[in-house]
Amino acid sequence: MALPQPPTTHPQHAAPVPPQNGLGTAGFVLGLLGLLFSFLPVIGLVAWPLVILGLVLGAVGIVRASSGRATNKGLAVAGVVLSAAGLVVCILWVAVFSKAASDAKGTLDDLEQAANKESRVVYEISGDAPKASVSYTTYSDGGSTTNKEDTTKLPWTKELTVKGFFSGGSLTAMTGAEGGTVTCKVKIDGVEKRSETATGPFAQATCTNFS
Repeated sequence: MALPQPPTTHPQHAAPVPPQNGLGTAGFVLGLLGLLFSFLPVIGLVAWPLVILGLVLGAVGIVRASSGRATNKGLAVAGVVLSAAGLVVCILWVAVFSKAASDAKGTLDDLEQAANKESRVVYEISGDAPKASVSYTTYSDGGSTTNKEDTTKLPWTKELTVKGFFSGGSLTAMTGAEGGTVTCKVKIDGVEKRSETATGPFAQATCTNFS
């Protein structure tokens, strides 16, 4: 009588667990967050460490996946791409802020230069009128001044030095009852800005709208 044979057993092998790519996943998450934050002014400063870490971790994840020690290589590649895009946006923000700061400094320098500038203003009255009444006004950031003079001898000249931003003024010459011709002329730093002529009794020549 044959003895029963023991059941044949085969060794059980556990299914291999695929290696994971935690570094690549972390690089993807950091890259995504960094890209989103990079579009926000001021707050986007936090994007700098995020995108830099995302680049590093994503690159390590790609290396691990290429050597067979990890999977999800695509996720690591996506993390590198997102991090690089976020870094580009951060660099663009730096360029924008740098230009704005440079423009602001240039504007302040211009204002300071204008505040300290001295303008040489020359008022001239010429003609054959035997008598003329002259009035002149200058405007600057220091205020305005108005003066009047009567002259019986032409030409008449008045030279002024205006400090700060010179915003213009006026020059008027009026003949007397004897009539004649008068011409007003305004020069600023050697450049003629305005000239007008009037003839007859109580004729008035006015130079305005110059700066």
